[in-house]
Amino acid sequence: MLYCIFSRSGYEAAAKKFNEEDLKVDCTGKSYLITGSNSGIGKHAALELARRGGTVHLVCRNKTAAQEACDEIKSETGNNNVHVHVLDISKPRDVIRFVQSFTHELDVLVNNAGCMVHSRELDENGLEKNFATNVVGTYLLTKALLTKFEGSSDPRVITVSSGGMLNQKLDAEDPQCDKMKTFDGRQVYSQNKRGQIVMTEQLAKAHPNVHFSSMHPGWADTPAVRTAMPDFYNKMKDRLRTTDQGADTIVWLAIAAAAKKQPSGLFFQDRTPVSTHLPLAWTKSTPQEETVFMQKLEDLWHKFNRVDCQ
Repeated sequence: MLYCIFSRSGYEAAAKKFNEEDLKVDCTGKSYLITGSNSGIGKHAALELARRGGTVHLVCRNKTAAQEACDEIKSETGNNNVHVHVLDISKPRDVIRFVQSFTHELDVLVNNAGCMVHSRELDENGLEKNFATNVVGTYLLTKALLTKFEGSSDPRVITVSSGGMLNQKLDAEDPQCDKMKTFDGRQVYSQNKRGQIVMTEQLAKAHPNVHFSSMHPGWADTPAVRTAMPDFYNKMKDRLRTTDQGADTIVWLAIAAAAKKQPSGLFFQDRTPVSTHLPLAWTKSTPQEETVFMQKLEDLWHKFNRVDCQ
């Protein structure tokens, strides 16, 4: 069942019910920041927003790749309001410094950057690489950028999650998977993506003036998939979604009036809010567990946002 929904055929079936008018939006005067936007669905989302006249900020680790993407987007759209920012979101202090130096107003943040590292790597802060990128970096960037939304009439935050989280229950006590006997990058990634769902739901409650959402792009043919999951790619490559299909719901959530009518904090697939748990799921966490998880993120926020840490 999931195979059908997440694959290209699942998108094609869902697209038959899309309202074409939803994406006929003039984005002139609106500002969009997209992490991990030099390739894949992040790049395609940036392209579509620029095509509609939006000012787009590409936030990427690799300056060369980001500049190439920027030049390509400008050339294809004729929109010169596309800007490159170099940032590795796995580095907490760099995230804080970046936001402090980001002087632009913002309407929409798309948390798209992520990683799937298959061996345990700890940084100088004791943060495991996947957790640092997918969870901590995403949380710090989102929270730090909230002040940039103050002048926006339609502030939105979209976090690109994954269907892999459907098989994971939040482990609030061990978010870095330190107790995992044999390190499994896919399982760690799925745990991170479950954390992003909880994070989105909780931030939506805490900041009612901003519209939060998370989404699953389906199984799309991206450089990240080819690199991180080569076996999966080789098995599924003829059935994977294209990057524009994977990016469609990101763009819809970023600009469509219909998306804003949905309650804040929901999880979407193919422009539709869907459950964050499978039927008869054992993956639901308690309010207490979610409080513990969010407190851990808040503790990291205070740790890295201190003046003496800049």
